[in-house]
Amino acid sequence: MIDHVQRALVQDLFHTGLSAADPAQAVTAHLRLEQDTLFVGTRAYNLAGARLVVIGAGKATGTMAAATEALLGERITAGWVNVRQGYDPGVPMRRIHVHVAGHPIPDEASVAGTQQILDLLPGLEDDDLVLILLSGGASALLELPVPGVGLEEVQRLTNVLLRSGATIAEVNTVRKHLSQVKGGQLARWAGPAQVAVLVLSDVVGSPLDVIGSGPCAPDPTTYADAWDVLEHYGLVEALPVDVRAHLTRGRRGEVAETVKPGDPALARVVHTIIADNTVAAHAVVRRAQELGYQALLLTTSLEGEAREVGRVLAALAKQVACYDVLLTLGSLAQAEAASGDRFAGQGLAANGAPLGWPAVLVCGGETTVTVRGPGRGGRNQELALAAALALEGWPDILVATLATDGTDGSTDAAGAIVTGDTASRARALGLNPAAHLVLNDSYPLFAALGDLIQTGPTGTNVNDLALLMVGDRAIKR
Repeated sequence: MIDHVQRALVQDLFHTGLSAADPAQAVTAHLRLEQDTLFVGTRAYNLAGARLVVIGAGKATGTMAAATEALLGERITAGWVNVRQGYDPGVPMRRIHVHVAGHPIPDEASVAGTQQILDLLPGLEDDDLVLILLSGGASALLELPVPGVGLEEVQRLTNVLLRSGATIAEVNTVRKHLSQVKGGQLARWAGPAQVAVLVLSDVVGSPLDVIGSGPCAPDPTTYADAWDVLEHYGLVEALPVDVRAHLTRGRRGEVAETVKPGDPALARVVHTIIADNTVAAHAVVRRAQELGYQALLLTTSLEGEAREVGRVLAALAKQVACYDVLLTLGSLAQAEAASGDRFAGQGLAANGAPLGWPAVLVCGGETTVTVRGPGRGGRNQELALAAALALEGWPDILVATLATDGTDGSTDAAGAIVTGDTASRARALGLNPAAHLVLNDSYPLFAALGDLIQTGPTGTNVNDLALLMVGDRAIKR
């Protein structure tokens, strides 16, 4: 049973991570105005006599916009950002308009908002500056389909791609080749003005061409690559007619490619990453250490099928638990004798875990889900459910997962908390956790147990965080 002390600890650690990736603080740390000079990161821009246009898209850009206007005020000539429903910061702004649009599937508001952004760019000159605020979610929120392809077709394909198990890089490879603003193309609209992009990264490794589909970044992918993604996931036959026709023309060289490295349109573009998953994960580790835990950051590159990753994380937590018992009993032979098969084949003598109890292991990244069932959930909840099944019968281990934007999949939850008794508690309520996993139906199970993590929109978006916590009580056998 997950008690109030455990919940409070999980909330404390996750809150620390979210605070470290606060978009307003990140903007403030990377923007500075001194008389007529604006410093964006280490780059200086002379605003004397110049126009400053602020545009952007993403779940965190409402908060970023509010911080930007608070810093720059009347210096801003005009501004517009597209955000997801529920992510408007609610702060009155005079210079930057906050527009709500569709996510994760683009809608008519996404297209209308994007057109409003583009309408701010004509007539800008060399000395003018376009400041772009970019965060996760921009791929849906900043959208203008290529001529000949309708929004409805983009919506249908996006929905299928997001359910296919494709990585975000693969999904965006396809998206970029059906859009007039992705894959570096927004930079063409902004020229000849200078372009500074503030990026709150939600992609593992922070590749600029993937975050928000890289609207101002060089795109190394091609129409052929987009087609390969669709073939790999068996989606070619289901392509809408106009999408198939456009991609086919692109593969033949009959349609212009996205913006490639070395393109003159990118010559005056500078990107600055202001926060990412690493910042949040390190903050969690430091907080756990302050609370007396032995804490370790395992990775900020966690990827893969969510249910498989959940089993791996459960195995890592078990290894820490087993290692502490090994230390207590004094030898591997004694441990095996005391616990039967518990230690068999785990190679503890050669591969002992690096931490004793109590321990917190922190992981960051973003998994994927291949949706095969009709259920409701998200990658973090699915990871947690898989971990719960793998941890069944193991006391003193807790796994908690969180989408840092506060929204996991299409649900109102950010993630879930599980322990070694989660599966048995579910069965006691008449639920079959294995069946729920097969059906991609983690949300109802965790809702029934009261083990969802529900933060509401957090205002930030820097991938996911997972905590593996091994307690300090003896393992029961």
